[in-house]
Amino acid sequence: MGRSAVYFSCVSKMIYGGALSKKNAEILRNVDASPYILIDNITKVVDGVTVLNGISLSIQKKELFSLLGGSGCGKTTLLRILAGLEKPTEGKVIVDGIDVTAYPPHKRQINMMFQSYALFPHMTVAQNIAFGLKQGGLSKSAINERVKDMLELVRLSGFDNRRPDQLSGGQKQRVALARSLAKMPKLLLLDEPLTALDKKLREQTQFELVNIQEEIGVTFILVTHDQEEAMTMSTRMAIINDGKVCQVGSPHDIYEFPNSKFVAKFIGSINMFDGVVIGQELDHLLIESREVDCLCYASRAGAVPIGAHVTFAIRPEKIMMSTLKPAYPRNWAQGVIKEIAYLGDISVYYVELNSGKVMIATLPNLLRLEDRNFTWEDEVYLFWRSENSLVLTL
Repeated sequence: MGRSAVYFSCVSKMIYGGALSKKNAEILRNVDASPYILIDNITKVVDGVTVLNGISLSIQKKELFSLLGGSGCGKTTLLRILAGLEKPTEGKVIVDGIDVTAYPPHKRQINMMFQSYALFPHMTVAQNIAFGLKQGGLSKSAINERVKDMLELVRLSGFDNRRPDQLSGGQKQRVALARSLAKMPKLLLLDEPLTALDKKLREQTQFELVNIQEEIGVTFILVTHDQEEAMTMSTRMAIINDGKVCQVGSPHDIYEFPNSKFVAKFIGSINMFDGVVIGQELDHLLIESREVDCLCYASRAGAVPIGAHVTFAIRPEKIMMSTLKPAYPRNWAQGVIKEIAYLGDISVYYVELNSGKVMIATLPNLLRLEDRNFTWEDEVYLFWRSENSLVLTL
């Protein structure tokens, strides 16, 4: 299944790309090569408001790259600029070595799959897929052959003569994908393509899209506000906030090594504590914090001087819990379980520390509910490995 791997964080189950396919591992090894898509210092100002602020991204051929951010962060505006539907105030869009910034949409060899799918209700499935091909002047035989290939690709052979109102949501999504791919674009843009699907169908379709993209080798850029969707599908992703790129990397790198408090909080759930650096080692820092009961070791993040005020962070699934006090003097906190969220395969524990700070721990449910070791108002100790805590200075 290409990039699929399952990982859990906090209350929500977070899927992220852990098991990369051979093709995508090759892409990640060559991210510094000449880019296939170059977004060069794109700025967009609308009515005096800066919507995009100097965005630069390099995307490799055959990559599935995601733009992830909250509503209003500018990701859809960037997608529309790539498609040629809007013009940037500054900057360039270069596709396969060609500056297409001034090109109209139909000359860019870029297709866009819209959130609503935008299928023609009066046309059959085959006619919807063939529409762009007819506009391009292909012969009837070539069109029929391409439509047949696209239907096979999206596993809708035999649906040629159905109309959109005779299809399920997932089938409509695949017809829209087939139509977008029929003209063999250099780049396919997907704007929140799975929003209209229910949760189970959305999860299934995520893997279908990944497998189709890997099979045909077209470069995809996906816009989404859904963290799970981006983490599941992406080779790499860019976190965008207020029109700026905060961090670019593989799902694994962004989840495990966020470069700022914003990124750490945006991707999954995380416990954060304020502290002061009181000691240094080769690859770790010793941090004192009033919010926990002991000194903490945390992985070093660049040069941080003694006396610096920092934030150290631990993901909930990295935390262990016990009713016994840890034997070692560092990296633990004591508290009382105040809330428990039971999610079937995992439970999320909200533990109020002696300082009043609430810490979250996510534990797998290896035992049935009535056999669990912890319950409400239990006094417990939370502890973690030093390599699983991060120092954030931004």
